[in-house]
Amino acid sequence: MLSKTFSAALLGIDAYLVEVEVDVARGAERTVVVGLPDAAVKESLDRVRSAIANSGFFQPQNHAVVNLAPADTRKEGPAFDLPIAIGMLTSDNQLEPARASQYACTGELALEGLARPVRGCLSMAMECQARGLKGLILPEPNAREAAVVRGIDIIPVKTLSEAAGFISGKLDIPPQQVDIAAILEEDVQAELDFSDVKGQEHVKRALVVAAAGHHNILMIGPPGAGKTMLAKRIPRILPPLLEQEALETTRVHSVSGLLPPGRALVVARPFRAPHHTSSAAALVGGGSVPKPGEVSLAHKGVLFLDELPEFSRVALEALRQPLEEGTVTISRAVMRLTFPAEIMLVAAMNPCPCGYFSDPRRKCHCTPIEVQRYIGRISGPLLDRIDIHVEVPAVNYRELKSGDGGMTSQQVRELVRAARARQAARFAGTRVSANAAMSPRMIKQHCTLDAACESLLEQAMTALGLSARAYTRILKVARTIADLEGAESIAAYHISEAINYRSLDRSMWR
Repeated sequence: MLSKTFSAALLGIDAYLVEVEVDVARGAERTVVVGLPDAAVKESLDRVRSAIANSGFFQPQNHAVVNLAPADTRKEGPAFDLPIAIGMLTSDNQLEPARASQYACTGELALEGLARPVRGCLSMAMECQARGLKGLILPEPNAREAAVVRGIDIIPVKTLSEAAGFISGKLDIPPQQVDIAAILEEDVQAELDFSDVKGQEHVKRALVVAAAGHHNILMIGPPGAGKTMLAKRIPRILPPLLEQEALETTRVHSVSGLLPPGRALVVARPFRAPHHTSSAAALVGGGSVPKPGEVSLAHKGVLFLDELPEFSRVALEALRQPLEEGTVTISRAVMRLTFPAEIMLVAAMNPCPCGYFSDPRRKCHCTPIEVQRYIGRISGPLLDRIDIHVEVPAVNYRELKSGDGGMTSQQVRELVRAARARQAARFAGTRVSANAAMSPRMIKQHCTLDAACESLLEQAMTALGLSARAYTRILKVARTIADLEGAESIAAYHISEAINYRSLDRSMWR
């Protein structure tokens, strides 16, 4: 007898509907899977047979063929265990598929018949909703994640027996419900506060400007100056994730298997800090079947690259596309996938190989050539895509003992949210949400300068030899500084502060 069951598979961070066809007929006991299955899918047959037997059903003794359609797209992972088991029971006349045409199902099966969680259930639920299915049957640990999709019933099951009972109509399971508004209000990083950092007030100011305009920032300073400590607190001063942003971020983490079981959404802005030995594929994504890299896992959050010059040149240059376009496109012979990568890049580096160039308390042993070679590991085009360069000096004893750490993260976040609100109103009706993403036409429209500003900027361009891209970066940063003050127009001191955030363009680094 032939049976048909719906499931879903992943391609990048998107899902597509898969029709699981099972035909059980008389013949030697043998089961084959066709439709470009990988090794994990082929191995599912032994798991499925054991799960069926240990769930109180009879194990099919006949010849069975399992077809996963469309047959020209490779299927990966153990998520087809549950639909294959349902299909085999239906085809063997042990199960009446009363609801099979209305629901898709996904999930890995343990040998005793327990349903285990799988990756990408949020994307699967979105696809099932888009294709007009009534619901999705999946393991209970994945239910909250999928239930954030409106307009579709998410049916959580603990075992194969429960899934079979629901498909046959003999068991009613209430759909999973979640309160998205309550989830988004959760605060999971309260232990990291901006006020914990003593001193470094000018660096904090630069970070506030960066957060307010979603600007990329590079911190330059000796070891132990607090660069990493500052970077880890940046997500706490960024505006909270909106519902759509949380969904986009959760999809990436879900298909990567990084969403903890039982969690519905990623509610805090991601903070990813890959090691400097990471390859280009690890940073931007890759593999024979491309998977998201660190830059996509940091989508809508912060990508922190410590010891920036120690990353390979190939890895750093691979960042140019996501920094410019907010996406990563990976091409293979048989597919072309695009992953989201709207990140705030926060990088840190020493000023020289030994780390103590320009430090008044410790002697630097590097020659000028060594310093230039070290800085030169970062290409000019990549530096031009970093809006703010700020020096982070070592903190002295008096600052460390000071009890005043300045504004708290919550206070800073309110300033940032107010500046972002002004930008949202300015760019209403466009895809731009922050100053860093302004197009040349928007810069011309919203960054008009008076004579004093023009004169100051011309002097800086001439003295520092800034590129055209650096010129636009200064205008964007100046616009953000004005937004933090609530100013309608850019003033000369806004331009002056923005120019001071181009440390690597100064003669001392040349």
